[in-house]
Amino acid sequence: MGKAPGTLRVALSQLNQTVGDLAGNVARMAADLARAEDAAADVVVFPELAVTGYPPEDLVLKPQFVKDNMRALADLARTTAGKRCWALVGFVEARDNRLHNALALCGNGEVMAVYRKQLLPNYAVFDEQRYFAPGPAQTNGSASGILTIAGARVGVSVCEDIWSGDGPVQAQAKAGAQVILNVNGSPYHDGKHTDREEMLSARARAARAAVVYVNQVGGQDELVFEGSSVVLDATGRVACRLRSFEQDFEVVDIDITDGTVAPSRVEPFAEDLDRMHTALVTGTRDYVRKNGFTDVVIGLSGGIDSSIVAAIAVDALGADHVHGVAMPSRYSSQGSLDDAAALAERLGIDHRVVSIEPSFSAYLAMLEPSFAGRDADLTEENLQSRCRGTTLMALSNKFGWMVLTTGNKSEMAVGYFTIYGDSAGGYAVIKDVLKTQVFALSRRVNERAGREIIPQSVIDKPPSAELRPDQRDDQSLPPYEDLDPILRHYVDGDRTVPEIVAMGHPEDVVRRICRLVDVNEYKRRQCAPGVRVSEKAFGKDRRMPITNGYR
Repeated sequence: MGKAPGTLRVALSQLNQTVGDLAGNVARMAADLARAEDAAADVVVFPELAVTGYPPEDLVLKPQFVKDNMRALADLARTTAGKRCWALVGFVEARDNRLHNALALCGNGEVMAVYRKQLLPNYAVFDEQRYFAPGPAQTNGSASGILTIAGARVGVSVCEDIWSGDGPVQAQAKAGAQVILNVNGSPYHDGKHTDREEMLSARARAARAAVVYVNQVGGQDELVFEGSSVVLDATGRVACRLRSFEQDFEVVDIDITDGTVAPSRVEPFAEDLDRMHTALVTGTRDYVRKNGFTDVVIGLSGGIDSSIVAAIAVDALGADHVHGVAMPSRYSSQGSLDDAAALAERLGIDHRVVSIEPSFSAYLAMLEPSFAGRDADLTEENLQSRCRGTTLMALSNKFGWMVLTTGNKSEMAVGYFTIYGDSAGGYAVIKDVLKTQVFALSRRVNERAGREIIPQSVIDKPPSAELRPDQRDDQSLPPYEDLDPILRHYVDGDRTVPEIVAMGHPEDVVRRICRLVDVNEYKRRQCAPGVRVSEKAFGKDRRMPITNGYR
């Protein structure tokens, strides 16, 4: 397939890499390099740190790992011998006793040039200044990252370099870059896709050049990368967009004289709720599979949290790999048992009933001498939850299933869960999803299916832990419609109590909720990792001290 004179043909390789899987990562890149060569591309662009996977975290502090990553890069570079297509590859460079988040231009069987990331993010989930040194702004008296590829003057950069309004990309444009190639490991959070494309459009217009933005895809521990790689022409118009949350590959032709881009496919963005659902599916699927598991087990209470987690798990792994366990006690309602059974039937998953009453009764009998003269209280409620956690972990040990926990962000925030009980497990699917969002996601599951997957009775009934007679969540917490906005302001927005009260929330409620958030840091610290879908998730985004006298 020929290309017009004055055109740079760029292949976008949107890969789902695995951190530390150097051989597998290189094999995936070699396969897409071959595809790019077959398509007569001039260069194939891979995501940020594609050799190591992103983020490699403290692996880069292991000298042998860094050496192995550089050997893997050399192996990939050798595969370019005899090919007309070059490759732009992210790797960790060790140079002068420093590490760099670097980008190698590979061609003719070797590494021909290296660009070092200049702007190192050190906020939210990013810790790059812990590991890497910034690259120089200039090389040989000119802006760093200016390379010649197939006769085109190209500016290359890494992720954060393009987010700055006055950074490396602007310097490259002033130095005459005709095309901007930017590689990324940019994680998803709700709403980020629109902010990102608005920023890229502004950069393309300012540079008067086409911008190629290649992002990785897939889950890595708590992070999910959405892909959605994009090409914008010099006017800032989206000319090509790859799929979200899937590996993808595309070739585009860019006119280097005027920054126009030949017609290409532009994949649409799904609605925000659907994007969040797919992010949860992607994060769960990759965490389970990349860690060597095939099956998961979920405690099915008949409530909405376990219902949405089960639905997500089925989408991620398939119904044959999801096991639901109802674990009734003396306080469980027949309605909840029926709802759990109905959900399992509609999802087509394995469903079993294991009563915790024998173990709960045995614990009560065992502890009766110690508890003599004391009224029943939260202790007995938590004991039931811990019986359930023990049951799920026993099934996990026996059959090799990963336990998926079902706590949501609202509960995690205020400590409305039992440590070593319902929080016990391998992955917390909805730990960053507020309760009101859980309801919205559940309704959307049914809308997409055109039928009730999650029983309407589950959506309609008042939330309850069912650990004591006639228990409801709103006996311990404000209604979630009131609670979640307070949590958004305090946790996500870092607002003070007076500021939140000034927004119209009752002062006594705000003070109580904010105190619950503060004092339950120790519980959250001991919970399983889970998918990050908000701009500020508990964990890497928000690192509060456990011992903390500030209120």
